[in-house]
Amino acid sequence: MEQKFHIHLVSDATGETLNAIVNAAMAQFEGVDVQVHSYALVRSEHQLQRSMDHVAISPGLVFFTLVNPRLREMLLTRCGSLNITCVDVMERPVAELSKFLGITETHRPGGQHEVDQRYLARIEALNFTIQHDDGQSLDTIHDAEVILVGASRTSKTPTCVYLAIRGIRAANVPLVPGMVLPPVLTGAKGPMVVGLWVSPDRLVQVRRNRLASMGEERSTNYIDLDSVRTEIAVTRKLFEHHDWPQIDVSRRSIEETAAAVMNLLTERREKNA
Repeated sequence: MEQKFHIHLVSDATGETLNAIVNAAMAQFEGVDVQVHSYALVRSEHQLQRSMDHVAISPGLVFFTLVNPRLREMLLTRCGSLNITCVDVMERPVAELSKFLGITETHRPGGQHEVDQRYLARIEALNFTIQHDDGQSLDTIHDAEVILVGASRTSKTPTCVYLAIRGIRAANVPLVPGMVLPPVLTGAKGPMVVGLWVSPDRLVQVRRNRLASMGEERSTNYIDLDSVRTEIAVTRKLFEHHDWPQIDVSRRSIEETAAAVMNLLTERREKNA
């Protein structure tokens, strides 16, 4: 019987930071049965005690972000009594920052999620992206920082949403065979236009899965391999004609595609500066 591992995430905030770090680390290990238990907004001794009672029932590795010294000491003591390894994922970064900046930390739980100007900018970017998804609101698309173009099912929308969460105003326009590009796209001066493309084999697979999820079984050019090959070839020629940077997203995750777009934006800003 395969061994089951338990990982416990204890946070005094929403737990998003902790989850992101642990998920990124877990992605390096395949073929293991891991159950993750999350305990968010742990800000009192009673809440911490309840969390640790759950840990005692299913012992495993504990990752935590607790800025309250008292709660942190309680967790360390309880993990020690249970002979469980616990890891403070913020300890080293905070210590190094404290040394670098020459000041001590404020021990403020959830400080990274306070409503500040950057947070408001992310919300504004997300609203913009939703309004400019799939070729909508073309009359204001020139206000975008980046416009993603590509054939259907080339991950334009999720990539735009991820960019918006990072505070980047992103729009996307689908490239449909036989349809002329909107003039506002070909004449865009401010936004950076980036072309996304997928290998034909991969795109057919993605599209077939999409149609199956919708209960559609008819065979169309949308999933015909030869038609898709032509479609991708045409879109790539279009990217080259307009001198738009292009990204092959065939084997990229949404995060990797967004990172590549952000790198292109950084290069553009540095060049313009």
